[in-house]
Amino acid sequence: MRLRHIEIFQAIRQTGSVSAAAQLLHVSQPAVTKVLQHAELQLGFPLFLRVRGKLQPTPEALALEREVEKVTESLQGVRRLAKSLRRAPGQSVRIAATPALALSLLPPVILEWTRNYPDIACELSSDHSRELVHKLLMREIDVALTLNVSGHPGLTTQVLADGVLVALASKGYWSEAEMSRPLPLADLAGAPLIGLSSADPLAAKLDSYLQNVDPAPRVTISVQTYSLARAMVESGAGLTVIDPFTALGASTATTCIRPLTPPLPITLYALTRADEPPPHMLANLLEIFGTRARELLERL
Repeated sequence: MRLRHIEIFQAIRQTGSVSAAAQLLHVSQPAVTKVLQHAELQLGFPLFLRVRGKLQPTPEALALEREVEKVTESLQGVRRLAKSLRRAPGQSVRIAATPALALSLLPPVILEWTRNYPDIACELSSDHSRELVHKLLMREIDVALTLNVSGHPGLTTQVLADGVLVALASKGYWSEAEMSRPLPLADLAGAPLIGLSSADPLAAKLDSYLQNVDPAPRVTISVQTYSLARAMVESGAGLTVIDPFTALGASTATTCIRPLTPPLPITLYALTRADEPPPHMLANLLEIFGTRARELLERL
C-alpha cells in the first residue's frame, strides 16, 4: 500500500463512507473512489464491502489496520520533526519537566527567567521521563528537567542539584518525639505505603533501597505521579516516600515530612541534545533552576 492508499483507507474507517472521507480530506468523492479501487487492485482483495448502505471493513482490512496505524504514527512523527526543524532558532524555547518538577519548581523559575529574556517566547509542557527523552530526540523540546538520568548517547546530562527522598505522612501519623529525628528505613518494615507505579524509575530506585527491609512495606495504594501521592497523603490516606520537591509543596496543616536514615539520594538533571549547542539563554534558566532547587532542599 502507498501512503495515499493508507490515508484514504484510514479516512474511510474513521468516517464510514467515501463521501465523508472526501470531505475530511478536502478532495472530491471520485478521487477517493479511484484511490480506493487502485489500492484494492494492488492488494488483490477488497478492503470494504457495502452493507445496508454503509462501508464495512473486510477481515483482510481489519488485519491490516494495526500495521497501518504504525505507519501513520511514524508519518506523524516525521511531520512533527519537520515542523520543529522549520522553527527559527532563538524565537522560542521549549521546556519540559516531569509532573513533579513542573508543579513544584518550574513556575517560579520560569517567572524569574522570563524577566531576563522578555522577548523570548517560552513553551512549557510536562511528561514522564521516558517521553521527555523521546521528545528531545525528536526535537519537539529543547530541554528536559527530570529526576532520572537517561544514559542515552544522543543526550547531554547536566546535574543541577542533589537531594534525598523523604517520607511524607498525614498530620499526627508520627508523635512529636518521632518528628524530632530522621525516620529509620527499618521502621518502614511492613508499613502500609502509598506507592508509585512500578513503571516509574523512581519507584524502581526506591524498591532497590528498601530490598533489605524485612518485612517489605505494603503498597496499599499505587499512583502514577508524585503529586497524586502527595494529594493522597494530604487527604489523610497515610504515608508515602517521594521526592523532596513534591513533599515540600504539601500543606503543612495536614502533612509532616521526615528525612530518612540512611539517606536515599536522588539527583535533579537537565537533559539537552548532544549533537547541537542548546540556546544560549538556557544556561541562565538552568542556573536559576539549580539555585531554586538547592534553596528548597536546604529547608529540609
